[in-house]
This record gives sequence, structure tokens and C-alpha cells, in this order.
Amino acid sequence: MITKKIPLFTLTILFLSLVSCTGNGEGNSDKQAEIVPAFYSSVKTVKAAYETRIEMLTLTGQVEYDSDKVINYYPLTEGVAGRVYFSLGDKVEKGQALLDIHSKDLSELQSEQSSLQAEIRIIERELKSAREMFKDKMLSEKELLEIEAKLKQSQTSLSKVKNDMQLFGSDKGNGVFSIKAPMSGYIVAKNVTSGSTLSSDNGSLFTIADLSTVWVVVNVYAGNLQLVKEGMDVNFTTLSYPNETFEGKINLMSQVFDPEDKVLKARIIISNKDLKLKPGMSTIVYLKNEVGEKNIAIPSDALIFDKDHYFVIIKNTDGDFQIREVFLKGHSGQTTYIKSGLSEGEEVVISNHLLIYSGLNNK
Repeated sequence: MITKKIPLFTLTILFLSLVSCTGNGEGNSDKQAEIVPAFYSSVKTVKAAYETRIEMLTLTGQVEYDSDKVINYYPLTEGVAGRVYFSLGDKVEKGQALLDIHSKDLSELQSEQSSLQAEIRIIERELKSAREMFKDKMLSEKELLEIEAKLKQSQTSLSKVKNDMQLFGSDKGNGVFSIKAPMSGYIVAKNVTSGSTLSSDNGSLFTIADLSTVWVVVNVYAGNLQLVKEGMDVNFTTLSYPNETFEGKINLMSQVFDPEDKVLKARIIISNKDLKLKPGMSTIVYLKNEVGEKNIAIPSDALIFDKDHYFVIIKNTDGDFQIREVFLKGHSGQTTYIKSGLSEGEEVVISNHLLIYSGLNNK
């Protein structure tokens, strides 16, 4: 162990000599007397103490859509795209018109609806007359019931046609229906233009996603599996915001390894009200893991690295300062764990330690 010790009095003389180099004259002695006490009052220390060692596990991940808040629209019938009311990236509200579609199938349904509506009007008039005739005993109950059943059958057929038409969207007449946004969100994919030929075999015409919540999907390799658990708090950063740290927790661990990436996927659900996080962003995810072993812990800022060795400045009970070489066990954030070189309760200097170190080495 390398140590170098110097009494408080000697160190005071050393700093007085450093100050004396800055000027001459009688007035300077008063300034020296003021500077040295101010220097010592600014020296701060912390006590070396045992802490459970925490290791920081670093994993990669990616921002993805919350699949529970994504809707893909697929055409239900053949047709031709008419007017398109949106562009990629647009914010849309639920019920907003997005697309007109011209469809032969819809034209047939519209014709069937018109026929059924006309048929029902005729049957309703027939039923009205039949009830009057039944009242005057000019028509049997059986005949009346047959007319009522006929009306009910036509009404059922009309209801079915209307339900089928609702599947298409909002009916605009003349074989045209309008597709409306099923939820509020952003258009994150657009695969249709005016005049496009559509069929049920096409892929999705557009995708709407609510980005107020997103997922960060983390890659967990087999070697790290025992260290990652559901409910663990995590921090993560992105290349787009390198100086900002986001917080979350592991909400779900997959039970199946991804066959392509050979990793297990862990999910972090993140509130994204300010829309900073965009699907597709790469992330670096940090997890704190308690090792269980206890080591002396000090702030990492207290360390002095010189000539391939680590040192700290110790303030002894008599006010002396001492250089002490230490051997490290590991780091976690702003904390360093000491393998040897420090004892519990020793006062470690955390301010002006570089200046003291320089002064001790120059003595």
C-alpha cells in the first residue's frame, strides 16, 4: 500500500508559499491569512462505509408501437380508391373521414337496400288494410299473420343489408363509401393513393397508432437471463437524446426466445405524452443488479488516477492529510466499490483533493 502523510501545519505552510508567489508587499500577508482558512473550510469529506454492491447491466433495445393501440385498415371488398384525405404523419381524430372508395359490391347493396325499403313500404300499407279487414271479419287471422310475417322477414333482410354496409364505412351513395378513423392517433403507414385498385387481398391501406404510450423492447441474452426480472426499475437513453435519461420498469418478460435474434424480449411500457420517443429508435437500457456482496463504497469523484494507480486523500483524526492507494472492486453510476486500501469510517476527501494530492507530491 502506498501512503504519503503530511501534517496540517506543514500543508498550511505549503499553501502559504503557493499564495506568496502571487505577489509581494505588506498588504499581501493579510490576504494569505484569509485564504488558508477559507481553503480548509472548503475541504469536504465522506466516511467510507460498507454498501451492498450494485452492478449495472447494460442491454440494447428499440422503441416500438404499443400493439394494443395500433389499427391497420384492410379493404373488405374490391373497388377503387377515390379521394384520400390524409398524408403520412398526420394527426387524425376518431370519426374523421380518411378515404373514399368506389365499390361495385356496395352499389349492389345500395340497390338491395332501396328495393327492400320500397318493399317494406308496400307491405306496411298492405298490413294496414289487412288489419281493417280482419277487424271487419273480412280476413282470417291466418292471412293476417302471414302478412305480418312477410313484413318481419323484409325488415330482417333490410337490417342485414344495413349491417353489411356499415362494415364498409359511411355510405355516401352512388356506390361510394367513406372510411373514417376508428380511433385518434397518427398515420404511421400509408399505402393508398387516389385511383389505386383495391381488393381484399391487398395489404393494409393505412395504419393509425396512438403514440401517447410506446414500448421499449429489450434484448435479453441467455447469459443475462437470471439478472433480469419483471418489475425491475430501469433507465434508458437514446441516440436522439443522449443527455436525457428515461425511467421505466420491466413490465413483461417473454417466455420464448426469438428464433432470429436468439434473445428473450423484455417489454417496458413508457408514457410518451410529449412524443419524444419514436418507434424505431435504438436505446441503451441500464438495469441495477444487487450482487449481495458488501464492499467499502465511496463517491467515484473522490478517486485520483495517476501513473496507472488509483489513490484517495484521507483526512486523519489529527487533521493531517494522507495519500492512500486503493484497489477497486467495481463501479455503479457515481459510486466506486473498494476491494482494499480503505477501512470503514475513514474520512475520504471529496473536494480540493487534486490540489492536496499535488501539494503532497511536491513536498
